[in-house]
Amino acid sequence: MKRDRRLLNTLLGLLLIVMAVPAHAVLKIEITQGTEGALPIAIVPFGWEGPGEPPEDIAGIVAADLSRSGAFAPIPFDRLVARPESGAAVNFQNWKVTGVESLVIGHMKLTGPGTYVIQFQLFDVYKEQQLLGFSFPVKSESLRVVAHEISDLIYERLIGIRGAFNTQVAYITARKTSNGGKKYVLELSDADGHAPAEILSSTRPLMSPAWSPDTLRIAYVSFENKEAAAIYTQVIGTGVRRKISSVKGINGSPAWSPDGKWLALTLSHKGNPDIYVMELASGRTRQVTRSRAIDTEPTWSADGQSIIFTSDRSGSPQIYEIAMTGGSAKRLTFEGRYNASPAISPDGKTLAMVHFNQGKYQIAVLDRPSGVLRVLTNGQLDESPSFAPNGSMILYATQYRGRGVLGAVSTDGRVQQRFTFAEGDVREPSWSPYIQ
Repeated sequence: MKRDRRLLNTLLGLLLIVMAVPAHAVLKIEITQGTEGALPIAIVPFGWEGPGEPPEDIAGIVAADLSRSGAFAPIPFDRLVARPESGAAVNFQNWKVTGVESLVIGHMKLTGPGTYVIQFQLFDVYKEQQLLGFSFPVKSESLRVVAHEISDLIYERLIGIRGAFNTQVAYITARKTSNGGKKYVLELSDADGHAPAEILSSTRPLMSPAWSPDTLRIAYVSFENKEAAAIYTQVIGTGVRRKISSVKGINGSPAWSPDGKWLALTLSHKGNPDIYVMELASGRTRQVTRSRAIDTEPTWSADGQSIIFTSDRSGSPQIYEIAMTGGSAKRLTFEGRYNASPAISPDGKTLAMVHFNQGKYQIAVLDRPSGVLRVLTNGQLDESPSFAPNGSMILYATQYRGRGVLGAVSTDGRVQQRFTFAEGDVREPSWSPYIQ
């Protein structure tokens, strides 16, 4: 089954990360703005068959996932009318009284040293019928992965869009050291902030992490050579690095093509910053833009045929699009005097950006078919937007109480979240694609 292959690949990919790198402090997520009209759902604590307490609260993880999406309003556990562990024990009349439309129950069983079986069922309360039912054999290190997979299955069945809970985010943290310097760390974590893992640390700045389409590699900019920046790609599971570009001047803003064969880059070795593409197999580069202005921050269109980028060629930063083979660039943004840092939704219909609005730099989205621009956030300095792989949320960097933190906002602006770190600043977020 396609779902089984998807889960297997997810488990293998995340296991490589767990084995390769140490963990650090968890990003704490706070829902700062919810949404009216979220679907009421009951998620019953899973039954447990084993000694002591279960090693993970699967139902709690699922409830937190669905709540963060803004599409669901899980009933608090202490207000549940019953706690059935099997379909035969469900009394639908009791649940109808509470007003919930959907019910999730499950069971977790210890089957051997560090091995378990997790079962869950999803019911339509009013139709009194099962919508989903799966059983997962799983090892202890992948319990949270399976919990996120359950959330994805529920979300897709009830909303009709593939969930993005079983994904990861990359980000840069900056913390003061005991000698008064700074330590910069490229980290990955689950989409809910758990299981953070260090990919690279440096006393020099790290910037612009970007996921490969297969999620096995990550590109970034490093200033570890004090004389100039360089662009690297790194295999996440092994830590093997490859220097992609270290030409004189700017080496910045790496972005993978959808097929993983090319990187778009900003280089300035010929004078002004321009957009280039590099064929990774051969290392050959080709200049795409040729302008006296500053062209930077490339991102690929959903079909991989063009590149969307920031340029000040009109006198102020605006967003343009150009064929990956070069030619004339088309201006995409016209509202406001500053639009930069483009990010395109997976379906190619929505363009996210940093938009200057009434003295603030905020995250906005442009609906490409209609041309309507809408501001989503209300921060003073919001930057670095990155779409979830299902296009439902946008992750970005912002400020909170004088510190760099991450924010997330739904593409309709109704749901907002804040990711905070125990110490230091968090910047430059990048949401991973799906693990295929």
